Amino acid sequence: MNIKNIYCTLIILFACIIQANAQEVLTIEQAMTIALENNFEIKIAKNNSRINETNVTVGNAGMLPTATANITDNNNVTNSTQVRQDGTTTSLNNAKNNSLNYGVSLGWTVFDGMKMFAKYDQLKELQKLGDSELKRTILVKIGQVNSAYYDLVQQQHQLAALDTTIVISNQRLTLAKNRFSIGKASKLEVLNAQVDLNSDQVALLRQKESYANAKILLNQYLARDPKIDFKVTDEVNVDNKLVLADLMDLAQKQNPALESQIINKRIAELQLKQVKADRYPILRLTTGYNFSESQSSLGFTSETSNRGLNYGFNASMNIFDGFNQHRNEKVAKMQIENTQIAIEQQNMILNTQLSTAFQTYLTNLELIDLEEDNEAIARQNLEITLDKFKIGTITTIDFRTAQLNYVNAKVRYSNAQYEAKLSEIALKELAGNINF
Repeated sequence: MNIKNIYCTLIILFACIIQANAQEVLTIEQAMTIALENNFEIKIAKNNSRINETNVTVGNAGMLPTATANITDNNNVTNSTQVRQDGTTTSLNNAKNNSLNYGVSLGWTVFDGMKMFAKYDQLKELQKLGDSELKRTILVKIGQVNSAYYDLVQQQHQLAALDTTIVISNQRLTLAKNRFSIGKASKLEVLNAQVDLNSDQVALLRQKESYANAKILLNQYLARDPKIDFKVTDEVNVDNKLVLADLMDLAQKQNPALESQIINKRIAELQLKQVKADRYPILRLTTGYNFSESQSSLGFTSETSNRGLNYGFNASMNIFDGFNQHRNEKVAKMQIENTQIAIEQQNMILNTQLSTAFQTYLTNLELIDLEEDNEAIARQNLEITLDKFKIGTITTIDFRTAQLNYVNAKVRYSNAQYEAKLSEIALKELAGNINF
């Protein structure tokens, strides 16, 4: 091969390396930003929140007057006969008669027992309820994104551990072949080394499959093409300074589930006000300007027209409705009582979830330290075992045991970090305090 061909080959190889290294590295901050912009459930929750905001108007509460334009046109063709008092008779076939009425009317309820004001306040509370539901959806989805992201991180760690063990298994197979070739080892040692290498390669393939599926799941949460490829960072930074009392205080102020129950109670109280308003009279002002025209082919008057302003008011009051008013108020009061019970229940559930999640969090923090020490010991043990295996002072079984112990220790350490991170995410989600 001449110098030119070697140079072209190196350029192509270098370009391939650059392309491989150009794979997107997705940070957790970028993942959360994408989810907030693209996630379908977050988009739906945002639209529902906007709908509730749009509904908060004085017109929707019934505070504004209503204006109506109307027109009525009636026409008929009849055979008519009229007999007058003097006995004369007048008849006309296909007599045409028509009447036309049109105008504008205005109505305004000026008093309804303050129901309209209670309804307006209720619309505001429904807007807050929508905002709380949006917050809950965002927290849940961001929590899922965090969990899926750090699941990828720990699976990346497992891939690295399996890559390491395959390198070691290849070294072991090479040593076994060399020893067999010079008569210092049996064929059985070579076969065992080959079987263990194959087992490690199978485990690596399974892990690659799991890693690829986890990427697809994260892309789903981000609402983007599942075929988009990316890498995640290798670090798992666990916040080890969470305090249960602080989390409980935050949850009382920020947990969206508890916040929704409190808003539901205010909505029920405003509903009772609206029900009680039916005890009071309703006063409505009316006015309008109307035009009317009529034509008749037979009769004393052939054409009539009117136009003018009309105005007035009407008032009504419920005196007796079969005790329905009393029943409706009683039901509204029981609904308020139910919302108070729901608040107490949600408080108990929240405190229980925080307490159990915090205990799991503390255990996982301890496991991180323990598994980190175990990994360091297993690594040191593997290094010593590998040196001894090279000079033939230990058996292949002992070497394989040390190798598997190291891999398992790395996997357990990665899992401990992942589980601790999940506990942290769960606690912050319950406290309504995930940063995004």
